[in-house]
Amino acid sequence: MPALKDVKIKIAAVKKTKQITKAMNMVASAKLRNAQARIERFRPYADKFYEMLGDLAKGADGSVHPLLEVREEVKTVLLLVITSDRGLCGAFNHNIIHAALKVAKAKTAEGKTVKVMCVGRKCRDAFRHQGYAIVSSYVNEMSSFDFTLASRIGVEVIAGFIGGLYDEVTMAFGKFISLARQEPTLLPVLPLSPAETVGEKEPAGAKIEYVYEPSVEGLLAELLPRFVNVQIYRGLLDTSASEHAARMRAMDNATRNCDDLVSSLTLVYNKARQAAITTELMDIVGGSEALKG
Repeated sequence: MPALKDVKIKIAAVKKTKQITKAMNMVASAKLRNAQARIERFRPYADKFYEMLGDLAKGADGSVHPLLEVREEVKTVLLLVITSDRGLCGAFNHNIIHAALKVAKAKTAEGKTVKVMCVGRKCRDAFRHQGYAIVSSYVNEMSSFDFTLASRIGVEVIAGFIGGLYDEVTMAFGKFISLARQEPTLLPVLPLSPAETVGEKEPAGAKIEYVYEPSVEGLLAELLPRFVNVQIYRGLLDTSASEHAARMRAMDNATRNCDDLVSSLTLVYNKARQAAITTELMDIVGGSEALKG
């Protein structure tokens, strides 16, 4: 039977841990509201952008812009992996990294060279030990970012693709669906195929036809780089919201586990105290009987 003092120390430690997990749950909840509002405001813009660019590029030839060029032979693949900088959010980061590693191993098995661009400390730390070349990493950026971060990443990705450093670019991120559901998602970024990217849901009724000025080629040259940035920014926003939702759920589970642990330790404490009282009573009765004898 454990000593009473040791059990009391454990109960106090678990209660302090519960206070920490409850506070982290509240912080994650407050951050989630902001992150969820950002992704919900941005999605309509991104969807309309996809629809318009898909219509614009549908009849365009691949030679119109380098970002539309599909290489005959794919030798080098870039994985843009977006995770969080901090942990304590369950298996959220692990699921994204696992999905990216699965793709990397499949591409390597096909004889292709895989390079990784990391956004988030967890991604960088994981791929350091996997043997893949990390071309660049963006660390300590996910706590507070705006479209500037997506533009910086987009400039580097586009320059590498146009310069022939990469033949394909795929983005891995956590897609925010609801508070209870965040899915690791793989999205082809380059070469661009907007006509395939758009079309999750075709609008009902007659299709709208647009007239573009100036030429389609001039608009594509201006909009395609922005299209890449929009995809990256959406991945960043989705991952941010998913991170806070996963952390909120993990801290809620940890708080409940602390309650269960306190209950079990309290039961152990009561049993130990009752055993100590019983032992003292037996000593008293035994001493009394010895005096009578």
